[in-house]
Amino acid sequence: MAPARLTHWLLLWLALAASPAAALADTPCGGDFDTWLAGVKQEAASKGISAATIQSALGGVTYDRSIIARDHAQGVFHQSFEEFSGRMVPPRLARGRRMMQQYRPLLSRIERQFGVPGGVIVAIWGLETDFGADNGRFSTIRALATLAYDCRRAEKFRGELLAALQIVQRGDMAAAQMHGAWAGEIGQTQFLPSSYLKFTVDYDGGGRRDLIHSVPDVLASTANYLKGYGWQAGQPWGEGTANFQVLLQWNASTVYTKTVAYFAEQLAAGSEGN
Repeated sequence: MAPARLTHWLLLWLALAASPAAALADTPCGGDFDTWLAGVKQEAASKGISAATIQSALGGVTYDRSIIARDHAQGVFHQSFEEFSGRMVPPRLARGRRMMQQYRPLLSRIERQFGVPGGVIVAIWGLETDFGADNGRFSTIRALATLAYDCRRAEKFRGELLAALQIVQRGDMAAAQMHGAWAGEIGQTQFLPSSYLKFTVDYDGGGRRDLIHSVPDVLASTANYLKGYGWQAGQPWGEGTANFQVLLQWNASTVYTKTVAYFAEQLAAGSEGN
């Protein structure tokens, strides 16, 4: 081997040997799961996540094939708006109106602060989890680790996994309490961890941001999310409006967003009649 080429490879070997953690953190998806997970742990540590948090969240985590099967089988939004809204809104409309009445003072305060009408928030709440009745039962950490390892959207879900570790680190919930939808969403309106970090608010003054048990935190955080994406107070939210574009930031499906807008209109009309 030529001297120059030998020197190049020697320097490269020395660089990798000097920084095994960096090399491990760059372990690509799709190989050996345990080796990949060790890389995630190294990256988390490099971002200031404590050893105790990493161990509590990632110790013993395994790959879940059922998550990948669900990811590959998504088909709900092959339905038309008429099909989807007809299936989702009528069974929830009466209860949605009761929620509007029950939480009227809270929703009014939220609208004054964030500019988002109660009907929009309650519509999202109802469509996502039946007003908190079914937040999901999947381990969030395991689901995100599986999706990050899978390689389809590895970078996105690796970021969400690291965000979930940050939620544990700041004390909002323990890793063992973090259960939700199969794609990693958490809480009564289904926040991905990165959005949880960015938009959740402690609206009940309980000392932590709780989207599992605290209705004030859930509803105010949902409004704060929409405000963060540019919600315009006092403006309509139907298709073609600026606020409809904001709702698309919540869920990129036009069918789903049209259903949110329609449900919110029904709730707002019922509220005006009370």
